[in-house]
Amino acid sequence: MPIQFIRSSLFASPTNLLRTLFRVTKLRSLAMGSYTASSQSSKLFFRQLFEKESSTYTYLLADVSHPDKPALLIDPVDKTVDRDLSLVKELGLKLIYALNTHVHADHITGTGLIKTKSPGVKSIISKASGSKADILVEPGDKVSFGDLFLEVRATPGHTSGCVTYVTGDGPDQPQPRMAFTGDALLIRGCGRTDFQGGSSLQLYKSVHSQIFTLPKDTLIYPAHDYKGFSVSTVEEEMLYNPRLTKNQETFKGIMESK
Repeated sequence: MPIQFIRSSLFASPTNLLRTLFRVTKLRSLAMGSYTASSQSSKLFFRQLFEKESSTYTYLLADVSHPDKPALLIDPVDKTVDRDLSLVKELGLKLIYALNTHVHADHITGTGLIKTKSPGVKSIISKASGSKADILVEPGDKVSFGDLFLEVRATPGHTSGCVTYVTGDGPDQPQPRMAFTGDALLIRGCGRTDFQGGSSLQLYKSVHSQIFTLPKDTLIYPAHDYKGFSVSTVEEEMLYNPRLTKNQETFKGIMESK
């Protein structure tokens, strides 16, 4: 509603003033609704945590509508395990899983340390990684915590065992969806492909077939960032990622020249 109209209404009759205020309130609620996630999102507690030396993000998710408030950590770092576990305790959450998107060469995972400090927590990593964990996941598997779940998508290329965890698709799951992409897709970049069984062509195919096919408003949360970014979207990366917006051969040339 134009400001001029609201001002002029202040001098109108009491009835017209009430009508005006009602319309303003209604318009304001509609505008706020466009920025508010669905009511189901109130189930999901989400916190993004950072380890500055390796520029690594760790993600804490929990179903706070469930009586047990089950929680999981994605890509925990050994140096920040105490911080993360203290936060879980303070918030009254029950940590049940510690997940890794891949085997890290650039930081030491905190999964093992978490298990020693919280013996009930189970570790999760992809079967294709060749690593040991309590649960080895494969593409299409679901990791459930309370009434929420993460879908496992294979996104090899940075390493052969990389996976992306995506929040569930359904009316009872939070919207917009969230993709925890590890090092496969970074904000305006991607992980290197010249070690640990990496492949630039495989990475290109992984991102385009498994991440860029998600809804465009899907939020992208990577394992690392070195420029101060914290989140992106599928649509943004499809438009502005300086590497993955190129064709496959150009992308291969860019990665091989690094």
